[in-house]
Amino acid sequence: MNASVRISVSSLRAHKRRFAGTFLAVLLGVAFLAGTLVMGDTLRASFDTMFGNATSGTDAVVRSAGTITTPGESQGVRQPVDTGLVSAVEKAPGVAAAEPDIQGAGQLVGANGKPIGGQGPPTLAGNWIDDPKLNSYQLAEGRAPSKSGEVVVNRGAAEKGDLKIGDTTTLRTPDPVKVTIVGLATFGGEDGMAQVTYTGMTRSDAEKYLTAKPGEAASILVRAGPGTGQQELVDALTPVLPKGVEAITGQELAEENTDMISGQFLSLFTTFLLVFSGVALLVATFSIHNTFAIVVAQRTRENALLRALGASRRQVTASTLVEASVVAVVASAAGLAGGIGIAAGLQALFPAIGFPFPEGDLVISGLSMILPLTVGIVVCLGSALLPAVRAGRTAPLAALRETAVDQSGASRTRAVVGSALAALAVAVTLTGVIVSPSLWLAGSGAILALAAFVVLGPVASTTAVRVLGSPLDKLRGVTGGLARRNALRSPKRTAATASALMIGVAVVSLFTVFGASLKATMDQTVSRSFAGDVAVSTPSFGAGGSGLSPRLAPAIAERPEVDTAVGLGRGVAEVDGEGRALTVTDPVALERTFDLGNVQGSMGDLGDDGIAITGSEADKLGLKTGDTAQLAFTDGQKQTFTVRAVYGRSELAGDYVITRDAWAPHRTQDSDTLVAVTFKDGVSSADGKAAVEKVATAYGNPEVQTRDEYAQSSAGGIDMMLTLVYALLALAVLIALLGIANTLTLAVHERTRELGLLRAVGQTRAQLRAMVRWESVLVAAFGTVGGLALGGFLGWVLVKASDGASDSAFAFAMPPFQLTVVALVGVAAGALAGLRPARRAARLDVLRAIATE
Repeated sequence: MNASVRISVSSLRAHKRRFAGTFLAVLLGVAFLAGTLVMGDTLRASFDTMFGNATSGTDAVVRSAGTITTPGESQGVRQPVDTGLVSAVEKAPGVAAAEPDIQGAGQLVGANGKPIGGQGPPTLAGNWIDDPKLNSYQLAEGRAPSKSGEVVVNRGAAEKGDLKIGDTTTLRTPDPVKVTIVGLATFGGEDGMAQVTYTGMTRSDAEKYLTAKPGEAASILVRAGPGTGQQELVDALTPVLPKGVEAITGQELAEENTDMISGQFLSLFTTFLLVFSGVALLVATFSIHNTFAIVVAQRTRENALLRALGASRRQVTASTLVEASVVAVVASAAGLAGGIGIAAGLQALFPAIGFPFPEGDLVISGLSMILPLTVGIVVCLGSALLPAVRAGRTAPLAALRETAVDQSGASRTRAVVGSALAALAVAVTLTGVIVSPSLWLAGSGAILALAAFVVLGPVASTTAVRVLGSPLDKLRGVTGGLARRNALRSPKRTAATASALMIGVAVVSLFTVFGASLKATMDQTVSRSFAGDVAVSTPSFGAGGSGLSPRLAPAIAERPEVDTAVGLGRGVAEVDGEGRALTVTDPVALERTFDLGNVQGSMGDLGDDGIAITGSEADKLGLKTGDTAQLAFTDGQKQTFTVRAVYGRSELAGDYVITRDAWAPHRTQDSDTLVAVTFKDGVSSADGKAAVEKVATAYGNPEVQTRDEYAQSSAGGIDMMLTLVYALLALAVLIALLGIANTLTLAVHERTRELGLLRAVGQTRAQLRAMVRWESVLVAAFGTVGGLALGGFLGWVLVKASDGASDSAFAFAMPPFQLTVVALVGVAAGALAGLRPARRAARLDVLRAIATE
């Protein structure tokens, strides 16, 4: 074994450049993985500290015990508590102070007239709590609000909206309220809670604008007296609280807030990054395997001589694995350092791009270091295992042969196995998306399809390279023909090199197709359901924004240009024991403005005790027109509603519709999410839109859009997602390019004598460079075409599987422009990867090259 180690170390010293690509592939993959883990740990610790500081003075919280959670939402809606409980709480043993905490949606308008925030994180408003220990926000500048119209805002929101103390602006609650900023606040020592905006009002203003009626609050914050612990305080409060109201410790509140961020957003965020780390490492696996396979093939005579001199198979195999181990350990260790640097860079980058994560020192846990190091070593050794075993099987007589001929392209076994895998992949996939809709079956079929592509790669590469390279004979003459033959020389090597790029392109294509399909689905939904002319809407995605004033739709309807204006509000209730979202609206105007499909019963007969539901929900609950259903609301009230209409489509209208009169007794802060407007006959789109905009200006200036503009803005989050996806996948493509460059570099080394002979018989340096570059382009083109085909197929699978698993109808779309750009980038990347190997080939000394063994 010592001899094997010495041979391996000597080989590494002599051929350092051979493993440069492998080293970089491992380093980048490990760095991205380590950076993701370190950043996740750092952000969790920072949020823990921030929420801990913000709630450090709150020892107990009194709130409603029950919540109603609708599908697709992790946070439930909680019933408000009576502020009259404050006096009873203050009398409980161990209580030093108690304050009602009124919370609601309130969106500030910046100095430029545009709303601040709202594209995701909430925009909050509430009563400013004078007790500094009970207030999560600390006054940093100015003073607290003392009269109606005065507010304190968090410093981050003020900076974003270019607002300062003394400025007068509008607060959407959702009714527009003129407010004057008298103070700036911080949250847990930060300018705000990430991108959440906060406006603190007087208690009377908060009750007026944020609650359905005075005397309600989201919770009551309690501070303990000296010597009273948090749990002791909760135990003392519990007996004085009415049924349905609970007390929890301040520590539990901080943990809930942290879980809300780290358990939902951060977990999703880090999982998202970890998926791309996995893609990068998968791409790296192909590049690493290819490098070792080529190196072993090039050392066939050397390994055969070792076997002839008495080395055992185990020693030759061990020698290759030792080389892989050294590369794996050194590259993974370097990747850990790079990962810490990536985490530090991201920590500095996020505030710069407007996402101020809380500040804090980097948290480097043992798991964040051990896991990436282990993964890097395992990936590298696993990728080198088959080449190492192949090296150990080298026969001593191979020392007498020149080179082995790669027959993988003509392998009947490979063709049969690959075809069988492909057939199985298609069968499983079609079952999962058509016969019995299942994301698991569809996912299994996708994995089998990937495996089939990899197995069939060498078989397909011969035909693919011939077809893709056929124009080169005419365009580049002898140089192009040589490039094509070089790519055909080793089908397995060409396929393995292209596979790394294929995976990267496939994932890019998958998300491109899925994103385009989501946009097409949204456009289809709006076109099919929305019969109005313009829409006044809130932010298209996320929890932010304050909504629209319920008085906006009636005000628009009074304009002479307008035929119908209907506002769609949102409520929640438990139907048959499960949380459901309710659409609160004028059912008659809704039916005139939206296509509800086939309607059984009458939308105009709902009144204050009727409900309309979709056919799919009616089937689930076993209901039909005339039947009754019991709804339980957040205020604890239960009411029996009669099903007076069953309609065909939900989509924009939702699954359950009730009138505003029915919702009024149970509402909290009332708002609309959308106002749909239809113009009278003869009114032009421009005149009608201008009339609506004039009315909307008085209600906080929400955006007025045509149907097409509304459909596009509703899909706005998809473009942001795709931009992030493309940025992250750039790493996988970079690793794939390193693999192509490394393979070509090794091939140049392998063909040194051949290249020297070509130069000797008259090939110029420029022709030699072009030959190597075109070979690189052909390999990249093969990988890109395969990636586009695989990505398009997987995109179709994902869309169809989502369609089967959802009540909404998904539209499948193949965006030709975006996919063409992906194809051009893939081919251009191949040309880029071939530049360095081409330069090295052109610099070879002709006489030395010819004399090379």
